[in-house]
Amino acid sequence: MPKTAFIFPGQGSQSVGMGKDLYETHPTARQILDQADEVLGINLTQLCFSGPREELDLTINTQPAILAVSYALFKLLNEKGIVPLMVAGHSLGEYSALLSVGSIAYPEALKLVRRRAELMQEACAPGVGAMAALVGVERTTVVEICQNCSSAEVVEAVNFNCPGQIVIAGHKEAVQKAMDMAKAKGVKLVTMLPVSIPSHCSLMQEAGGKLKAYLETLNFRQPRIPLVTNVNAQVATKVEDLQDALVKQLSSPVYWEDSIQTMIKLGIDTFVEVGPGTVLSKLLKRIDRQVTAETAGDLLAG
Repeated sequence: MPKTAFIFPGQGSQSVGMGKDLYETHPTARQILDQADEVLGINLTQLCFSGPREELDLTINTQPAILAVSYALFKLLNEKGIVPLMVAGHSLGEYSALLSVGSIAYPEALKLVRRRAELMQEACAPGVGAMAALVGVERTTVVEICQNCSSAEVVEAVNFNCPGQIVIAGHKEAVQKAMDMAKAKGVKLVTMLPVSIPSHCSLMQEAGGKLKAYLETLNFRQPRIPLVTNVNAQVATKVEDLQDALVKQLSSPVYWEDSIQTMIKLGIDTFVEVGPGTVLSKLLKRIDRQVTAETAGDLLAG
């Protein structure tokens, strides 16, 4: 029997049309997506199905949209008897993971990610921050580059996605300076990402403080199964640890490669990406080619 973990994607996995087939063919998915519209008071389903892309890509819409589609896929997998031994989520995906282990109710989760998006937008004015991806480079090199470019402004390594793929974030000018230094050091691919919010760096600390206050108003429960968190790539089993991880996650790096390695060491040999897109499945193949990578869509179609 395979030892399966569910992994939930974050921002960047959205696309116009996502969830439409699920909505049209599965009553459970229709109910979940309709509930998102009702809870948030917006036509989120129409945005997912038809766009426009620019509207779907707004953080305040993207976050609840990905959560809703991911949760619909999760519930459909459960209906087929496919359940995980462990879960993890990449950045925003950690909220879908929390939902899947019963730590938070679906309506609360929708409002929570919407609030998270608002706080992130408020923390950094448009045009101030930036993020960039560096490919084909060691961790130590990226950390050193960021240290050399952050004397006046913030630039930090924030996503350790897989071997050789690291994302940096901070003030736009400092990020550009780090990109230039990376190119000068021979890094083979350096790309500015199409985002306006510098996620997971210290510019988000103010947002983290406000998120903490919001989390304290919610009813969190013990997770039913182990959840590996982004901030330390360790299993969190207590409510306090989960809430603390969510607060820290806003201004701390996402240790995704490490999180996957933690789950493999704990015996996981099969990973199912539960959400729109295939971003995490592609990263998984670069982390460990020995494990099996599947998507919820494939399993539901099979």
